[in-house]
Amino acid sequence: MISADTSMSRWQAIKMAAQFVLPYRRQVLYSLLALGFTAMITLSIGQGIRLLIDQGFATQSQTLLSQYVIIFLLLVIALAIGTFTRYYWVTWLGERVIADLRTKVFNHLIHLHPGFFEENRSLEIQSRLTADMTLLQTVIGSSISFALRNLIMMLGGIIWLFITNAKLTAVVTICVPLVVVPILVYGRRVRQLSRQSQDKIASVGAYVGEVLGQIKTVQAYNHQSIDQQQFHQHVEEAFIVAKQRTRQRALLITMVILLVMGAVGLMLWIGGMDVIEGRISAGELAAFVFYSVIVGSAVASISEVVGELQRAAGAAERTMELLQAPNRIQSPTTPQALPSVSGNITIEHLAFAYPSRPEVLALNDLTLTIQAGQTLALVGPSGAGKSTLFDLLLRFFDSQSGSIKLEGIDIRQLDLSTLRSCFALVSQNPALFHGSISDNLRYARPDASDAEVEAAAIAAHAHDFICALPQGYATLLGDAGLGLSGGQKQRLAIARALLANAPILLLDEATSALDAQSEYWVQQALQELMRGRTTLIIAHRLATVQSADRIAVLNHGRLDALGTHTELLQSSSLYARLAALQFQSQ
Repeated sequence: MISADTSMSRWQAIKMAAQFVLPYRRQVLYSLLALGFTAMITLSIGQGIRLLIDQGFATQSQTLLSQYVIIFLLLVIALAIGTFTRYYWVTWLGERVIADLRTKVFNHLIHLHPGFFEENRSLEIQSRLTADMTLLQTVIGSSISFALRNLIMMLGGIIWLFITNAKLTAVVTICVPLVVVPILVYGRRVRQLSRQSQDKIASVGAYVGEVLGQIKTVQAYNHQSIDQQQFHQHVEEAFIVAKQRTRQRALLITMVILLVMGAVGLMLWIGGMDVIEGRISAGELAAFVFYSVIVGSAVASISEVVGELQRAAGAAERTMELLQAPNRIQSPTTPQALPSVSGNITIEHLAFAYPSRPEVLALNDLTLTIQAGQTLALVGPSGAGKSTLFDLLLRFFDSQSGSIKLEGIDIRQLDLSTLRSCFALVSQNPALFHGSISDNLRYARPDASDAEVEAAAIAAHAHDFICALPQGYATLLGDAGLGLSGGQKQRLAIARALLANAPILLLDEATSALDAQSEYWVQQALQELMRGRTTLIIAHRLATVQSADRIAVLNHGRLDALGTHTELLQSSSLYARLAALQFQSQ
């Protein structure tokens, strides 16, 4: 589901896609020259056949026969060379344009606000980047060339038909309107069904990725049979649309073949009668049959390619929609300069609701001041707005009202990259990427030296388990850190935050996945890390934040209470209740 304001017409999408071809005018020219050359050679073969029959076979001259056979073979060789050139440049063009388009779309997507990915399934977006792009590549790198070649062949063939025999040509041309009409009638229907088919295929891919990505949960709850039924339903829906599209295309092709080949049969009967009565030569009839087949095949091929082009139009629409998706979170045109950041944050009357549920305020009139170097813990029940505040600090979303100021400057007036470089984030579910451990740690600072990477790992108490792995820091991780325990992943994320060396730390349950011993050592490392830095900690376990300078108690998006652990036990009934539940259970 892409936002409605990104919808566009077929021609707008095709026009946008065509812009990616323009930088390669020279390669397009090579392709067109080779295409025209091969079409010209193919059409010349008809005359070669006429001369071979009339001047070679009919005269019984071995010399003339040999000459015309040599001419025919030279035409074939020229055709082969031209076909190689055309195929190479057309295929090169398709691959190059799609590579540019994929890069452009990815570069756009990676800067889009996270809210876009809440509203649109990531796996469906992946399908657009793969399946749709593959279809576009096929069309740009093959189908368009094929259609142009057949168009030239059709026009050239008709011209040679008139030159060869005008009377017989009139028989063939009667069928032209009969072929064009069904193409126009069914073309729109095929395009609509092609778009629906691509959407259904994207849904199938998205469902597969979702289920396989959570395979442990699927199997743990014995959900396979239900997922099989639901997948079957997705596949059947895609099949039904594909069947309708195939029926329309098959009907279109069948009508074209019947009409064109019927005209060829009628022409053969009339031409054969003329040869018998001596009005035309056998070579002329053979050449006319050749050009008739060329024209008929070209028309049939064009009608088939039209279906591919209609599918490509649907794919182009879907791809261009991604490229046109608006980014609601952007740097200002003239960003304000940020002075030296010590970590002063002011939150004033902040109100925010997620786009997917605008009627529910995640934060409601929140006002809070965080001084430089201070450690502020955010506690409260689930859904109180703690993680939402982190999202707004990093400008993943913008609030509906109120403001957040960093060093007295509204963060909406700052360059996004400058703003986000002020924060180091350790989330509750650490994000690790396919690659080596060293690459994952350097995610925060790609230019960090090996010594700095190792120092960060030692501080996060990750060095020992990293060295115990087969390749140490060069050990490759699976997707999302597959193969590591939860505690190990968390320590790598903490090491990455240490390496970032940002003035403000955002710790979202940073020690939640650690065992007691690891948590103790990581807490020691965090104490060193937090010295001199502003730190915001989201914690559900109150024991981990008792030493915080201040604790903010959030409830239903509002600030319920603010103070130290001791003060809140006396002044906040909610905090006292949470503390009683946790410490009694412990």
